[in-house]
Amino acid sequence: MTEFWEFPAIDPIIVSLGPIALRWYGLMYLIGFAAAMYLANRRTAESRCVWSKEQVSDLLFYGFLGVVLGGRIGYVLFYQFPSFIDNPLYLFRIWEGGMSFHGGFLGVVAAMFWFAHKTGTRFLQVADFIAPLIPIGLGAGRIGNFINAELWGRQTDVPWAIIFPNAGGVPRHPSQLYEFFLEGVVLFILLNWFRRADRPIGAVAGLFSLGYGSFRFIIEYFREPDAHLQDFMGGFITMGQLLSLPMVIVGLGILFYSYKLNSDKKQVKQA
Repeated sequence: MTEFWEFPAIDPIIVSLGPIALRWYGLMYLIGFAAAMYLANRRTAESRCVWSKEQVSDLLFYGFLGVVLGGRIGYVLFYQFPSFIDNPLYLFRIWEGGMSFHGGFLGVVAAMFWFAHKTGTRFLQVADFIAPLIPIGLGAGRIGNFINAELWGRQTDVPWAIIFPNAGGVPRHPSQLYEFFLEGVVLFILLNWFRRADRPIGAVAGLFSLGYGSFRFIIEYFREPDAHLQDFMGGFITMGQLLSLPMVIVGLGILFYSYKLNSDKKQVKQA
């Protein structure tokens, strides 16, 4: 009989000082933001970058706000709407946890639109710059989920299954690590390899949307849905998959538009 590893109960709070507490999940967010800022500042030296370091710092600040505000609002509206209806103040109970990537993504999109308008540049230019940085935060966030023993996977008997605290005492897929690998490591390598060559505007952003949406859709087959969403759509599709499908479609659309527009411009020049 296979003996599965029991995940230790780790305090989500690293250190606290009165009402102020540093949590593992928050630390992962800070690490992801710091790493993204470092890489973004390095890229300002590239000839293709049209913004100064100061402007890029503003962009990352707006993006960070978009992640935090959009992530929280999205989680409440997408996954905890009944709780919000019962008590609208639930939206502000951030100490109880709960962030949605899709909500954070929409928040970042809003921040990029604002920055593009403010600097007089195109939205897809901004999106191409930001997209290769996002997997850093995604990967860091999934490590935070794993340390907190939350958002675990479905029950399984694979040799690497883990018994998480408060997860029914059964072995489960460590889906947080699957997400870390695909959404964090693989997507980061793919995007940063892809962007090294000259690509038409929007291509990098389109690949990110397609890549993340596809990876998340696949991982949802291994991830345990929230308790109140077990019977969502009769179990045919999860909320995460439903929210990821538009990202796949939009990503394909942006890629098609980007390369089609670039091809049309080349034909005009040749004519």
